[in-house]
Amino acid sequence: MYPATTSPVRRDDGGSLDPPRYVYTACAPRPDMARTNRRLLSAHAAVLLTSLVAVLSVVTGVVNILSPQFGPFVPGPIQQVAGFTGTLTGFLMVVSALGMRRGLRAAWWSTVVLLPVTAAQGLVQVSVYSVPLVVLSLLSLPVVLSMRARFDRGLSLSTSQITAAVALAGVLAYGTVGTYALRDGFPGVSSLLDAFYYTLVTASTVGYGDITPKTEMATLFSLSVLVLGVAGFGIALSTLLGPAIEARFASALGRMTQSQLESLEHHVIVAGYGELTESILEELGADHEFVVVVKEPTTASALRERGFNVLTEDPSDAASLEHAGIDRAGSVVAATNDDGQDALAILTARQLQPDIRIVAAATERENEEKLRAAGADTVISPAVIGGRLLVQSALGDEHAEETAKQVTEGEEPNGNGNGNET
Repeated sequence: MYPATTSPVRRDDGGSLDPPRYVYTACAPRPDMARTNRRLLSAHAAVLLTSLVAVLSVVTGVVNILSPQFGPFVPGPIQQVAGFTGTLTGFLMVVSALGMRRGLRAAWWSTVVLLPVTAAQGLVQVSVYSVPLVVLSLLSLPVVLSMRARFDRGLSLSTSQITAAVALAGVLAYGTVGTYALRDGFPGVSSLLDAFYYTLVTASTVGYGDITPKTEMATLFSLSVLVLGVAGFGIALSTLLGPAIEARFASALGRMTQSQLESLEHHVIVAGYGELTESILEELGADHEFVVVVKEPTTASALRERGFNVLTEDPSDAASLEHAGIDRAGSVVAATNDDGQDALAILTARQLQPDIRIVAAATERENEEKLRAAGADTVISPAVIGGRLLVQSALGDEHAEETAKQVTEGEEPNGNGNGNET
């Protein structure tokens, strides 16, 4: 139950406030919020099950490689291959679980494909260690299938990521096909697998030396694979290390990284910062996920040092609210000292997400209707509330201070149990 709200009762003739008489209304959680929470919990359960299957697949594969238990129905070499491939499948499922955590539809598809594969690999390994893997894979599949609608985000790859993938795939394909075509100049290469192995150890500069070129054409080709391979792996490393460097710079500049922003779900977006915003941040505290969108770098830096999630951008800009994850947010709060700036932020948020809940604070009483017209669901004027409580206390209301504590400290009114008291 949320803190009760109070409303003074006016006289029928429109005169001054009657002597102390209040109506307390208990606010129940919104039904759509409850459904959203259940939806998020179910999605998190799917991600957790996928992660557990990934760990079991890796552990089971390693155990069966080190201590194989050959059964009567499956040949030993096939069981060993299943152990190796099971370990690789486990690592792939770790990637899928991370993608599902971000709500990616591609990660959901890969998980749906990999779960039957892990179950089949567990059966082929014919080991007591693989029983939990088979059972958990089969139990996880219907859960993941039922959560299809939850994972609806498209896979967005940066230009550098696409370039790295194309470069690596191109180098490996070029080296494998070329080595196999020139296999007469490479003693020990008799299959495409041998050619791929030689290309991989050459391009990665490992160079075991077990396969070496014996002709001039093979030597020149090996040099081209080496140069292209170093370039391809260099691009891939820069792509992998780029986010880590970005995180360091983001921390120094008081900004959030893209991965941090994408991890937020059903959070509160605090648009702007002012004197009233400070009490909002204290109320949200560590129990709720929220991000503060503030334009001033100095303010953003100060909030960041206090451990708050901060996005240093204009809260009234559409791109800024999209970066803050307004499509996944639960609500938006606009409560700075500038009603005009709050109105712009509210108008932008309402245009981006027509169904999101928006709460605003009006510094001036005459701006309440303007903020509602901009798109705010709830507008509260702290100055008006404080003024009314002060007047009621001056007129002899002994409960005014108690009412103020109920509002500021979240206390529940002393009632008769039915939610209303007069």
